[in-house]
Amino acid sequence: QVQLVESGGGWVQPGGSLRLSCAASGFTFSSYDMNWVRQAPEKGLEWVGSITNSGGHSTYYIDSVKGRFTTSRDDAKSTLYLQMNSLKPEDTAVYYCVRGTAAAGYDYWGQGTQVTVSS
Repeated sequence: QVQLVESGGGWVQPGGSLRLSCAASGFTFSSYDMNWVRQAPEKGLEWVGSITNSGGHSTYYIDSVKGRFTTSRDDAKSTLYLQMNSLKPEDTAVYYCVRGTAAAGYDYWGQGTQVTVSS
């Protein structure tokens, strides 16, 4: 069965960095576009960024993280990454690894990993 397992979250001071990982299994990882979605406390879901499948590995980001966050993938290891630099308190959220596209639908979600940015 499809599984997405995030790791790498934690607490960090403003200006710090974290690297999230998402280990995928149960499907041909290289064939799918992948995404990061977050949910801040008492707020709705917010798409953060995405990377296309092995056809190009193009990346896209929400404006608020451009220049600070970078998503990448290692198709040989079926793993998705999110490098987060210059973190801000407003980045505090649960971060989810998600398979799919906005057009076709997000069909599988990981359990999420908590990122807390505070001093």
